[in-house]
Amino acid sequence: MALKLVKVTNDIDTGLLDKLNEQQQEGVKTVDGPLLIVAGAGSGKTRVLTHRIAYLIEQGINPYNILALTFTNKAAREMLERIARIVPHESANKVWAGTFHSIFARLLRYEAQNIGYTSAFSIYDTEDSLSSIKSVMNNLGVNQQKYSPQSMRGRISWAKNQMIDVEAYSNSAESELEKQTSVIYHEYQKALLINNAMDFDDLLINMINALKHSDEIIEKYQNKFKYILVDEYQDTNRAQYIVINMLAQKHKNLCVVGDDAQSIYRWRGADIRNILDFQKDYPSAKVVRLEQNYRSTKIILGAADSVIKYNRKQLSKTLWTDNIDGESVKVIESGDDKEEADRVVNIVSENSKNGEFSHKDFAILYRTNAQSLALENAFKKAQIPYIIIGGISFYQRKEIKDVLAYLKLLVNNKDSESLIRVINEPPRGIGPTSLKYIKAFAEKNNISLYEAFLRVNENEHLQQRAKDAAAKFIEFIGNFRSRLSSSEPGKLAEQYVSETGILQMYREINTEDSLDRWNNIQQFLSDFVDYFNRNEDAQFEDYLNQLSLLTDFDQKDTSQEQVKLMTLHSAKGLEFPVVIIAGLEHGLIPLLRADSHFEEEEEERRLFYVGITRAEKLLFLTYARNRMRFGSYSTSSPSKFINEIDQKYLEYSQKPHNVLSYQPYKNDIKKQYPAISFKPKKEISENRDEFVIKFKPGDWVNHSHFGKGKIMAMVGTGNNAKAVVNFNSVGKKVLMMQFAKLEKA
Repeated sequence: MALKLVKVTNDIDTGLLDKLNEQQQEGVKTVDGPLLIVAGAGSGKTRVLTHRIAYLIEQGINPYNILALTFTNKAAREMLERIARIVPHESANKVWAGTFHSIFARLLRYEAQNIGYTSAFSIYDTEDSLSSIKSVMNNLGVNQQKYSPQSMRGRISWAKNQMIDVEAYSNSAESELEKQTSVIYHEYQKALLINNAMDFDDLLINMINALKHSDEIIEKYQNKFKYILVDEYQDTNRAQYIVINMLAQKHKNLCVVGDDAQSIYRWRGADIRNILDFQKDYPSAKVVRLEQNYRSTKIILGAADSVIKYNRKQLSKTLWTDNIDGESVKVIESGDDKEEADRVVNIVSENSKNGEFSHKDFAILYRTNAQSLALENAFKKAQIPYIIIGGISFYQRKEIKDVLAYLKLLVNNKDSESLIRVINEPPRGIGPTSLKYIKAFAEKNNISLYEAFLRVNENEHLQQRAKDAAAKFIEFIGNFRSRLSSSEPGKLAEQYVSETGILQMYREINTEDSLDRWNNIQQFLSDFVDYFNRNEDAQFEDYLNQLSLLTDFDQKDTSQEQVKLMTLHSAKGLEFPVVIIAGLEHGLIPLLRADSHFEEEEEERRLFYVGITRAEKLLFLTYARNRMRFGSYSTSSPSKFINEIDQKYLEYSQKPHNVLSYQPYKNDIKKQYPAISFKPKKEISENRDEFVIKFKPGDWVNHSHFGKGKIMAMVGTGNNAKAVVNFNSVGKKVLMMQFAKLEKA
């Protein structure tokens, strides 16, 4: 039975529109036909979306015929709550609003039988999916050291989101890696079907398959969803694009809202062409531009606008605001990353003294998680409460806790918790059952777990393979323990962590997340080395002790009176009175890999734009002339994006250096940290330029583990030189040249 709605009156119409500007009203009142709403940062797009849905209902459109697709459940929930304040609650509840996955999971319950499933199908989350892929690889006998399950899952997910099915993937597979992936992909899909299960990607793919199954099914849903709204359209991938257009094809009442300037998820499959080409897909589309910004000052907005204009691929728009001019954007140069962190803390302290701003008003944004280490240490030292948004404290990250556990074992071999934590990080063939028997042996003989490992040959319950693996591991730990008192702590830790295999494990997984974890460990080791450079008489355990004291600082304050620390990606959709963007150096913003293609550089610029437009009143941009990486300082240059900002909006703490000199800085920092040694490692010094001279894109090389491959790109210089190599066996890998030991083929 159709919902009976009262025809809209002028009073209701005025109530819906009277708080909207002219462009917002146009977006709300355009009922029929394709509509592109280009919503600039801080332009009130959420208000337009909710008022548009309410307006459709007030115009007599059945809420049951309205589909609103979002990227988060939170966004969908807030949308419905706002609509319920405008129109009758029962009408708001009948709107189909939710994420792509939640909406299509509901619909597939009705259509599952048409694609080989039952309506009781299970939905596999990331962990379930990974577990299933591991089982498939075990059954196939695939070497999981060479082909990591995480990497396989990522490759299969990418294929699904690009609408590449098993057959198409298999037909196009050329390299050994692609052929192996195609076999695993095929068996994984078979396993899902047998288990009557779908992973998240399948919810989109199978919805498309269901719509293709018959004209009757697609017509049913086209008539059901006569009015479709899509939020954050710039973030849609190939599969989402296809299903949206299939549903909208009949009535063409498709309203998409987004901002191409905030498209920052290319690495996750988002395709900016979806929003850029909307008018090609729908030539009759109306375009509404929301250009009035309600968030930022004129100067902050001008700075953002001047940067984003450097992007070639974008929709035209010019943001403006009625807000005050505000203060200039402050650009602050520091000697190194620790001084930068201290200056960031000082900015917070100075600007919160007079009461105009409180701690909760500040957001510190950075490009990579590894950058939070110096910032966290500085805030803890100053006893200013902070919180990591969209992530966890640097020292609470899994990979850092794993490394700390390894280091603790060198100092205290009776630390059973640390031993249990690292025994299979990376996997060593000591399974849960074997570990259970070793624990039981320790309890029975009233000895430590470490000693039980030393005596595994006495454990009659263990198989020989487990005994060998346990003995090898404990011998490895014992070897480094014996060197503890005679070795330089920094060098010992670097070699020890390297030989655990944990760094190699994350390199070989070769996903965005794993490379981030690899980088975090490297950052931790840099901090470890730096500690002993500044404290020549310190012992190995002193670092661990000071770290324990540092992390004991009370971070359990549940109030909102905390400075917010987060990556630029995590900041999307948020706003703060004061924003500080740290680490604005070439190699961080933009990331080094952005040099390889203009599309990647444009995405990095959009990410910087997102950071700038989070600021309401004050904006600070900071960079360091030198940054600790891989145990030594490397010279940095300011990000090119700073120079792209119209200089009339900027105020420098000192004249910026386009080409930074390393030598003068050594004298500066020696006064501050007299214990630091700037003598470069001999082998790295000799090879500093050799990497660039000896290797170039197009060269064929051999690697001891990955075999033969072709260099696709060379990025960075000196200690930070990296090569992107496409190996015949495992595909693309990013290798640090100082560690890779490549040889020309």
